[in-house]
Amino acid sequence: MGCRAEHYGPFLRAVFTLENLRGALITMPHKVSTVALLDEASPAVHIAGACNAVRRDEGGRLVGDLFDGEGFVRGLLRKGFVVHGADALVVGAGGVGSAIAASLVAAGVGSLGLFDAQHASAEALATRLKAYHPGLRVRTGSNDPAGLGLVVNATPLGMNDGDPLPVDVSRLEPGAFVGEVVMKRERTAFVEAASARGCQVQAGTDMLFEQIPAYLEFFGLPSTTPDVLRALCRLDP
Repeated sequence: MGCRAEHYGPFLRAVFTLENLRGALITMPHKVSTVALLDEASPAVHIAGACNAVRRDEGGRLVGDLFDGEGFVRGLLRKGFVVHGADALVVGAGGVGSAIAASLVAAGVGSLGLFDAQHASAEALATRLKAYHPGLRVRTGSNDPAGLGLVVNATPLGMNDGDPLPVDVSRLEPGAFVGEVVMKRERTAFVEAASARGCQVQAGTDMLFEQIPAYLEFFGLPSTTPDVLRALCRLDP
């Protein structure tokens, strides 16, 4: 939305008075500020502190949700990974990492490790997650992937040539599932290294294609499939 930050709240409220408007997709830098404007928000929104879809319900209330994590988890399930009961690690506790962590916990992971270069960010995310899921087994402070079934890179590492890998790939279990969020390239160095290790992988673009059908369902619109979306797009290597 092309408006100044201080004008964004009144602008969004005004837009949603239009009779022919069902909802809106929210992009940066407004994902965080949108949360305060909602009448109802999903647990994912509260945990991540961000919102990327707003729907006006029949009573005119603004209902918000966040679909980055939903798209990521849908991709795992489509590829046959059993999320329920899995031991997972999410590296990166920013916006996308928080969204993925929230969706993984909602899908029933057995335990969750959180790591961020800013340790306080991982601790804060753990606290927010446990507020909604008191029985969650969550640990912070380590990015060691040894023995884990699911490892997720939710950091920007991989966007640029020469970036360090988010974890020690030699410590990955050969049968582990590795997920990536970087979309700048289809096959990041992390994805390539994990594949060579024998891991099943999910590219960052999979998260995007999986969340688009979730958006459409949220708005009550005719949906599509990730395969159709991929067929319509051209991706750089």
